[in-house]
Amino acid sequence: MDKILLLFLFLLPTSAPKGSHSLCLLATYIKGPSPFPELSGVMMLDDIPLLYYNGDTKTFFMRGNTTAEDNVFDANAFLSIIGHIQSSFVDRWGLASRDLNKTDRIFTLQQLVLCELSEDGEHGKMISRDAVEGTTTDELQHVDHKFTYKHTLNVSAYLIDFYLELTKSLHKTLFQPTCFKTLSGYLIQRRNQINRKVKPKVRLFKKELSSGFIVSCLATGFYPRHINLTLLRDGQPVSDHDVTGGDLLPNGDGTYQMRKSLEIRAEERQKHKYSCSVKHLSLDNKLHVDLDFDHSKPFQSVIPSVLTVLALLLVFGVAAVIWKRKCRDSVKCGYSAASTSVENMETT
Repeated sequence: MDKILLLFLFLLPTSAPKGSHSLCLLATYIKGPSPFPELSGVMMLDDIPLLYYNGDTKTFFMRGNTTAEDNVFDANAFLSIIGHIQSSFVDRWGLASRDLNKTDRIFTLQQLVLCELSEDGEHGKMISRDAVEGTTTDELQHVDHKFTYKHTLNVSAYLIDFYLELTKSLHKTLFQPTCFKTLSGYLIQRRNQINRKVKPKVRLFKKELSSGFIVSCLATGFYPRHINLTLLRDGQPVSDHDVTGGDLLPNGDGTYQMRKSLEIRAEERQKHKYSCSVKHLSLDNKLHVDLDFDHSKPFQSVIPSVLTVLALLLVFGVAAVIWKRKCRDSVKCGYSAASTSVENMETT
């Protein structure tokens, strides 16, 4: 099941070029025993989920809309695109099933349809990309009125040409006009979401190892997802070959995080000063945020705290001794007074 969940994500678009936005529809077709619908679809604006489509019930589940968006989303056009994609899936399943020994296994087909639009409204690239079992099989790009087609299909040239001409026709008559129109509408309707900026929270910390330590820089809670995080040694960027991490990961609240780490040998501990620099759209004038790494001698920074604790223990210890002595004297005095009173009563 985890593998199937990953297949839903592998075709999601990479970040759109700076100053542009993308709209994508990812359709997934599953044959075999699975908890998922045989046909499903997800539509996203940049990295914001807009809707989910369940092919079994033929229903839409809108996401994140706070106002009516009927004037933006054309359900009939969407269903027409899904219908063409489903027909393509069925044809490919028919070809692929002849090469499958087991019919009870899970078999997955996916198609991504994506378009990009610049901030000033200029049309960018249009892409349709197909995949079988998690591997891209062919991709058609339309940029500046030119088509570029790449494939790894093991079928006859006749079928390739037929499929290519069909896809080109769909691009011109259905995919492109619907995608760009829908994207333009959502850029207006969801402008607060796509234009929001959240500053990253940045931490630089170390972890002790037997052979040295690891310096890690973590930036989290930022939006949008474009970020430039750099580890520095003495003010100079550390080579990417020496750095681990750097993957962009989502947080549960819709923001993102990124971590980069560098392993340092023990003998280099006192030789260099480490810091990290962050550039993000939420920072004024794209300023660097530098955090100095504490490279002082081991335990030097905790000595004042230890001395403070010892002093407090000494004060409390002395106070306890004095209190005990006073308490003991009070008991003796009370005992003597009681004895005198008893003696006086007996004399009387």
